[in-house]
Amino acid sequence: MQLYYARVLNPRKACAVAKYLNSPVDYVHVDLAAGAHQTPAFRAMNPNAKVPVLVDGDLNLWESTAIMCHLARKAGSDLWPRDDRQVEVLRWLSWDAAEFLPHAGALYFEHIIKAHFLGVPPDAAEVEKATEGFHRFAKVLDAHLDGRRYLVGDTLSVADFAVGITLPYADAAKLPLQPYSHIRRWHARLEELDAWREPFPAVEAVAA
Repeated sequence: MQLYYARVLNPRKACAVAKYLNSPVDYVHVDLAAGAHQTPAFRAMNPNAKVPVLVDGDLNLWESTAIMCHLARKAGSDLWPRDDRQVEVLRWLSWDAAEFLPHAGALYFEHIIKAHFLGVPPDAAEVEKATEGFHRFAKVLDAHLDGRRYLVGDTLSVADFAVGITLPYADAAKLPLQPYSHIRRWHARLEELDAWREPFPAVEAVAA
């Protein structure tokens, strides 16, 4: 299997799960700044021209959530549960995509991507809007995590890898986490995982 990635949010999910599972993947770095994701060869794998992409035999699988689930299922891992918890995991994956990540990701974009890759200042109006949305949904997440080790009971799942993906960048992205003790406790538990702290390969093969 080949996992095409760049050092940004969504590929981080897939790389973290692959490393956690010790999946037999070859990591292929895609140089976004050079437009490697826009080439005909890459678009043949993912017509959306985005990373990550997992190539598993004849399967070209895009979307980080699907890749995480595929890797977990292939490894026979409970990260993608096969009992009633699967619906709960799916709920949190859907909630993250629709509610939490759009705001946390906007702060990541405004404070990190703009500053370090585009060389432009953050948009104050966008930051205010994203911060307001972040607080709204962080309250939901924090309340849910009260008394829980992970998002779905006491067992780590792909939902944790997805919903927590902006938290390693909390300081640089200026995520207002201070009021949310349960989120901070939960993320500290994720930080105990080597695959979470350092999900990307040390040596990068570059996509041609």
